Parts: sequence; C-alpha cells; structure tokens
Amino acid sequence: MTADVFDFTVEAPAFADVAQPGQFAQIRLPGHTLRRPISICNIDRDRGTLRFVFQVRGAGTEELSRYKSGDSLEILAPLGHGFPLDLPGRVLLVGGGSGTPPLLGVAAQYRENAVAVLGYRTASAVILEQDFRDMGAKTVIATDDGTYGYSGLVTDAARQEQFSAVVACGPLPMLRAARDLAVERGVPCYLSLEERMACGIGACLGCAVSLVDEAGQPYYGHVCKDGPVFPAEKVAL
Repeated sequence: MTADVFDFTVEAPAFADVAQPGQFAQIRLPGHTLRRPISICNIDRDRGTLRFVFQVRGAGTEELSRYKSGDSLEILAPLGHGFPLDLPGRVLLVGGGSGTPPLLGVAAQYRENAVAVLGYRTASAVILEQDFRDMGAKTVIATDDGTYGYSGLVTDAARQEQFSAVVACGPLPMLRAARDLAVERGVPCYLSLEERMACGIGACLGCAVSLVDEAGQPYYGHVCKDGPVFPAEKVAL
C-alpha cells in the first residue's frame, strides 16, 4: 500500500456472513461524534473477516490508521445496498483511486468473467493491482501521468475491452464517463457513489443525492440507505 493507504482485516463473523460487495461499515472512533464510513473491500465468509482498505483523509481516518493488530473496533455493518452479483457475461469493473477497494469483492465473485480497469494519478498511487489479478480478473492499470500502464483516463483504457455490464466506483467525472460508455455499448451499469455520511442509516439526511424515478421525475434519496450502489439510470450525475 502507499504511505497514506491502510489495509485492515477485521474479525467479524456475523457481519461477514451477511455482507455483500459494495456495502460499507460505519466505524466509531473514541472522541469523534460521527462514525467514519469505510467501504468493504473484501469478504471472507470462511474466516469470518471483513477487509477494509482506506485512505487517510482527515482526523478520523488518521486516528483509525494508528490501530494495531489485536485492537478492537466498534463497527456498524453491513450497511447500504451492494453491487448485483448476477450480471451476465463479462463484467467491466471501473475504479478510480480510493474508489477501487469496493470493487475487489466484485472481482472475487466474477473472477475470470471480470476485467478490472483501475485508474490512478501516478505509479506510486497504484493499490490492489495484484489482489485483482489474484482473483482471476484481467487487470489493466491506467495512470494520469503515464508513469505506469495505460497513459490517460481510465475510461479511455476501458474502451478497449469487451464486456456486457459495467460497475464503477470513483470520482464523479469518472462515473459519468463510465455511465456514458455503458450507454454507448447498450449494457447495464451500476455506480457506487461516495458522499459524506453521518448516521449511515438514512436518519440524518446528510447524504442526500439527486435521483430520477421510473417516470423520469427527479427526487432526492440517500447514499447510505438507498445506495451506495445505484443503477446508473437512476442517478442524476
């Protein structure tokens, strides 16, 4: 991992038994009023563990990064809706930066029927490449500055692949491009949105997101309760 990215495996058999790729946890840290939402990177039901790979982005995650083996965490999980696990054919996984970890659990489900195209700023920011390969997924790395792998946007690299469905997690411009690519190919697309969350269960209304209903009418939902994974056609990007 890079200097500001940490990899935790947590023993939580009850949670691992019911968790799905794309869901997340709310982790409580002493001295902080709000829990920190962290996506579930991978699930090992046999060992009863959840894996979390996260980037330090503030005081809460910086404190979390200092936890050591044997420490206990107070976790509320699994939360939200994950990625569908019954997509047909070859599934394209499009990840950007810190949005790549929740896609690893999807790769674990689809394995050789997955192609992971992962984008980072530069070579030193690349994470989880070997993990995706170990899952059996074809893995393509793109860097903005061309220091490793494909030089350019991750979605441009993805255009070179054949697939029958798209799942994506990362910054909004990347999600828009992934959605547009899916529309162009005429395949289903699911997006995992990142948003600031407080309660994690839809009570505080802090993670409101603009959505579109079946009649094309806009309304507001919540990333934590209604997502974080949404069919792309429901999200007003």
